Amino acid sequence: MNDEARPEKAEQPTGADKNTPKHEALYDRFVEKTNELFEKGQEKSEGAWEKSMEIAREQMVVAGEFTTEQGAVFKQYLRRDLKHTRTDMQKLGVSAKEHLNPARLGAGALSTLSRLLYATGGALLNLSEKTEGVLLYKTGEVTMAGTLTCISCDHVMQFKQTTVVPDCPYCENTSFRKGY
Repeated sequence: MNDEARPEKAEQPTGADKNTPKHEALYDRFVEKTNELFEKGQEKSEGAWEKSMEIAREQMVVAGEFTTEQGAVFKQYLRRDLKHTRTDMQKLGVSAKEHLNPARLGAGALSTLSRLLYATGGALLNLSEKTEGVLLYKTGEVTMAGTLTCISCDHVMQFKQTTVVPDCPYCENTSFRKGY
């Protein structure tokens, strides 16, 4: 048989070439193939994952992408990586339960809302004080049509046109609040 007609046999990496870019690319391809097979299957268990890894290994060995031994090593790597991922996810789950506890989230939301309302209340109070200052009129000032309420006795004076503010006809106070 001619050398050109035979498929190349994949070489088992040893020593220094064990972690070459080609080796890394083959491992990535093995992981992708295993995942494809697992996703196509109906069963989603650890046993189904193991079966998918074995089928992917067999297919890639038959295709000459790597040796049986290299496939076995890749299966070990993938098991190791999945074990680390599972451990990391479990730690993340514990951390999430602790930090995303509904009572803690509720307290955090209430705290944030409280600070927001406090700041908003202060801003509204300042706005109210400024608005009140603008709405205060004194005797002798000119006002447009509308109402003026005496600050002392709450007597309401209504003006139909622009006028000079008089003293309160009931208590002779000189400060009024404008209304429209």
